[in-house]
Amino acid sequence: MSNIKKTAMLTVCGRPNVGKSSLTNALVGEKVAIVSNKAQTTRNRIYGVVNKSDTQYILLDTPGLHKPKSALGDYMVKVVTSSLSDVDCALLLVEPIAHVGGPEKALIARIREEKLPCILCINKIDTVEPTALLPVIAAYNEVWDGFDAIIPISAHTGSGLDDLMSEAGKFAEEGPQLFPDGQVSDQPERQVMGELLREKLLLCLDKEIPHGTAVEITKFSERDSGIIDVEATIYCEKASHKGIIIGKQGAMLKKISSLARKDMEKFMGAQVYLETWVKVKENWRDNVNYVRSLGYRED
Repeated sequence: MSNIKKTAMLTVCGRPNVGKSSLTNALVGEKVAIVSNKAQTTRNRIYGVVNKSDTQYILLDTPGLHKPKSALGDYMVKVVTSSLSDVDCALLLVEPIAHVGGPEKALIARIREEKLPCILCINKIDTVEPTALLPVIAAYNEVWDGFDAIIPISAHTGSGLDDLMSEAGKFAEEGPQLFPDGQVSDQPERQVMGELLREKLLLCLDKEIPHGTAVEITKFSERDSGIIDVEATIYCEKASHKGIIIGKQGAMLKKISSLARKDMEKFMGAQVYLETWVKVKENWRDNVNYVRSLGYRED
């Protein structure tokens, strides 16, 4: 029986590739957001749910703030800025570099505009010496001295995460439990299947190609035997990209699908039968209606 009496809505924000999805997954304790070493991996706002003591923490993992170059990019930036409304606290995730860049300054300005409590999270501390953190803290305090707390963390090792949750708990509000016990994300299973496949595209493909891909799950059903049938279409922007995704004698597509299927089975706790196709949809990222049709909506 749950004893949740409070909730804390927390936005995890920062520039691309700073570790927002890794932090969300680490706090939740399992994978709810896809991760890669490429920028702009996250496209939608994703909710991760953590129950700790008498508080339910709802983490909003957002796309990285960047300069948009397409309709998809415009959508992603709007998701970031809108996610700073109607939350209890912002977790501004930064790297251990003693310089405050444009994306960080823009987010700080938005946080101040919303009059939001803000915890500065200096991530990736496992990659630097402890003494390197002092000039980082000084640089951010010079830009804004209004941070409610500054906490060095590592989403990779888990260092500092208990301190972060304790600090975030100070901004929880009395209220009912919003997500039932056992639910760790707001994403429907069908959407998770598509994201897991897209993660493997990011992992296996080079340069710009994976950023020009989108995944549509066209079938998601369960047999009487418990096997999950998933059919997915991978869209890319050029015929030459289609050839690269499929690979020689289908080798690349087979590799991508095999890796995705393993993660799908782990997530579903059941055997998954996955079929994938690749189709060309030229310049789909610049087509607002098509971007929306693939589920990238602001509402």
